[in-house]
Amino acid sequence: MQYKTLAIPDPQQLIYGWSPHPVRCGFDLEIGGGLVFPEVNFTLPAIEICAGTWGDVMAHYEEMAGQILRRAIALQVPGIVLEFELLPRMTSTPEWGAEITALLHRHLAEAFERHGLRSALRVTPTDIRDQARPPVLREGGPWDSLKRSFELCIEAGADIVSIESIGGKELHDPALMYGDIEGIAHALGVAAPDDTAWLWDQIAGMCASSGHAIAGGDSACGFANTAMQLAHQKMLPEVLAAVVRAMSAVRSLVAFEHGAVGPSKDCAYEGPILKAITGCPISMEGKSATCAHFSPLGNIAASVCDLWSNESVQNVRLLSGNAPEAYTELLAYDCRLMNVAASRGQARMLRDWLCASDEDLSPQAAVLSLDATIRIAQSIVDADTPYERTIAAGLAAVCHLRERIGAGKLQLAPKEAQWLDRIGEELSGMQAGKTDDTRRSSVLLS
Repeated sequence: MQYKTLAIPDPQQLIYGWSPHPVRCGFDLEIGGGLVFPEVNFTLPAIEICAGTWGDVMAHYEEMAGQILRRAIALQVPGIVLEFELLPRMTSTPEWGAEITALLHRHLAEAFERHGLRSALRVTPTDIRDQARPPVLREGGPWDSLKRSFELCIEAGADIVSIESIGGKELHDPALMYGDIEGIAHALGVAAPDDTAWLWDQIAGMCASSGHAIAGGDSACGFANTAMQLAHQKMLPEVLAAVVRAMSAVRSLVAFEHGAVGPSKDCAYEGPILKAITGCPISMEGKSATCAHFSPLGNIAASVCDLWSNESVQNVRLLSGNAPEAYTELLAYDCRLMNVAASRGQARMLRDWLCASDEDLSPQAAVLSLDATIRIAQSIVDADTPYERTIAAGLAAVCHLRERIGAGKLQLAPKEAQWLDRIGEELSGMQAGKTDDTRRSSVLLS
């Protein structure tokens, strides 16, 4: 299938907690049906993962699951999602990931039976197919292990299955570092969608065969989040990261065109665009993810979320307790505020405040505003091929940023403004079918 219209064409209808196509999964949990739920993502402290330490690894997950659910029950959350992101060794040894999946499923089942806590378990194997150069994506040992990891984790009790796929990243990384707009467009518009389509046919098929697991969604983390973090370190322009974010939505949308139904991944900051197009629920992260990374998107990221996540937090001791339990409380209170505002008819006001507090302080936040989201989403469905869609999305982002600058809302440094002009010119040339292989930049910022 290919989306040709928007499920949510009106920016005022983009709202947190509600999606036209809610998802029911796990232990009686409906996502996108009117409430925002915390999605707690947790991982190990620094520890070697091997057969000799496996008992300690399992003890960590036993502790984290018990403490997270204890805090959720104490705070009377109406529902919760746990996300287990497998570490590479847990994917390359599929039985290990499945063993932890079964442990987490058991904890959720007990919490539902004893306390009525509605819940679901998202399991995200690591895309380990990039071990060779160039990567071999559709055959060989890494793919066999990844596929087996999906199968065993689904069998062990995964309710939602996701991945942060990396097909095309081998082209995108050097293009990003050299400011090669044409190379970025080919990576995001040709190589990445092609791999995403093939991969999600496999994932959706496994979920359908299981009879219980649902295909959640993908994330452009390896593309757009890489750009965001490089911009944070002043290694590339913020406007480039902003435009890459818009362009990356196309390859993440392909997952939905090949079987995904949501909720999308928390680290997919392109989620609002996906929600506008598909009507499927999304997970987001922002200020709650400071344990994992910094970003200029702390509040606006929550404006249309259906799940609110912390990205990933290590099982380390804080003054209050262990970090996963502490972040469960943080997410629970954020969600409580959003849900109370909605119950009193003030969801749009809170949403607008979340947007207004960020959107004119960074171009990366500006492209996630309600108007920008709909504009970029519309540009995607109006185009045909993934490549054409990727270029159209980038141009829509450029146009939105220029308008905010022209209105005196968004301020850019002169170097950033020059880059915005260059990006717009090159994307316009590609849309018109003109390319120039001599346009390369070896240094982004002098």
